[in-house]
Amino acid sequence: MNFPQELITLLRRSHPLKLAVLTGAGVSQESGLRTFRDAQTGLWAQYKPEDLASPQAFAPLVSLESFSETSGVARDSKLIWDWYAWRREAVKAVRPNAGHYALAEIEKRIPQFTLITQNVDGLHRMAGNLNVLELHGNIQRVRCSQCSAYTETWGDDSESVPQCSICGGLLRPDVVWFGESLPRDQLEAAGEAARTCEVFFSIGTSGIVQPAASLAFAAHNRGAVVVEINAEATPLTAKANYVFHGKSGEILPELVKAIWAD
Repeated sequence: MNFPQELITLLRRSHPLKLAVLTGAGVSQESGLRTFRDAQTGLWAQYKPEDLASPQAFAPLVSLESFSETSGVARDSKLIWDWYAWRREAVKAVRPNAGHYALAEIEKRIPQFTLITQNVDGLHRMAGNLNVLELHGNIQRVRCSQCSAYTETWGDDSESVPQCSICGGLLRPDVVWFGESLPRDQLEAAGEAARTCEVFFSIGTSGIVQPAASLAFAAHNRGAVVVEINAEATPLTAKANYVFHGKSGEILPELVKAIWAD
């Protein structure tokens, strides 16, 4: 692929460059990981997303037939725990792809680098990225639904949801559910990175889900060079300085090679 020389020169420059990157589901899909809704097959296909990912649904264990008349959500903490346990195992079966590794290489070359992700799979860290902001959490982490303490281990039997060893509250995945706010520290850091960067990459994201979708526009409004890599056009496309349609797992390694070819 031929990349514009102005972009290559900008990313190759010797003096410090502030670079921010936002990644979405498209990056993980290239590793073979299904999106939240795509994973709802077989047993899970009968449930609405809100049945499996909302604080209203995560109630003390009750009958599978229990239903909240006000929210229209089936309330069963064990059902939700089992769904995320199944998804954790699915994540363990995949590995970072070439796009993930290319981003890790870019971070090694550009110290003032911030990676902001909407993905909860932890594949960026697995690939070697260090400065990662996980806006929607990480499915591999588990915390207490009451005191928010994190835990490394838990008993997992077939009868009940594991409980916190500190306060006895039910454990839950450390991901953002429908109706919950994004972690304030992660969101504020992401906003600061977008407002102060010189170059902003938007990769594998639809540019629709807020507030993450606003980050690229914030960078653009502050004068940053915006680069979009996505399979198809998005609301950001018309504003981006450079647009590359295709797979990030193919484009990013080529870009790294073009910039830092020995």
